[in-house]
Amino acid sequence: INEALVKRARKSVGRNLTASAGIIDSQSAPTTESGGPRGIDAGKRVKGRKRHIVTDTEGFLLAVLVHEASVQDPHGAVPLLRMLRRRFPRLAYIFADRIYRGPKLLNAIADCGPWTLEIVERPPGVKGFQLLPRRWVVERTFAWLGRSRRLAKDFERTIASAAAWLLLASIRLLTRRLARA
Repeated sequence: INEALVKRARKSVGRNLTASAGIIDSQSAPTTESGGPRGIDAGKRVKGRKRHIVTDTEGFLLAVLVHEASVQDPHGAVPLLRMLRRRFPRLAYIFADRIYRGPKLLNAIADCGPWTLEIVERPPGVKGFQLLPRRWVVERTFAWLGRSRRLAKDFERTIASAAAWLLLASIRLLTRRLARA
């Protein structure tokens, strides 16, 4: 359902039906005591799960993967990008932040076909918040999804259920956007 709504939303803003570029990022979310797999993201000091998403350049959710927060971003990106390649074979350009740099990620997904992974980094010498080109789109999508009360924390017992709630929030956003158009 999400893929069909993304196509309709892309058409309504005058874009091709299938995306050729995407933006990847992750978000660590604390879990409740409901159980299920969870880990500790030492960098952000969050005990819970990590939500990996890929959006198109408009901010529409293309793919989602939820796993324990202890899984590092480049390791969590590999199954997500493999899944993305099967669903969107035309997608060949990915924008990412500096955590995804290095040859290990590119070598792990090399057998999926040609990828162009552009690392968007902060200009040297800049401290504090800096709006980075293309990267802000995925952060905006996290903000949109964060408006759903159910996604404030990860209340789910299973990872599949946590991913389903992310997709439901995306479907809700897309249906409201299409209804206004």
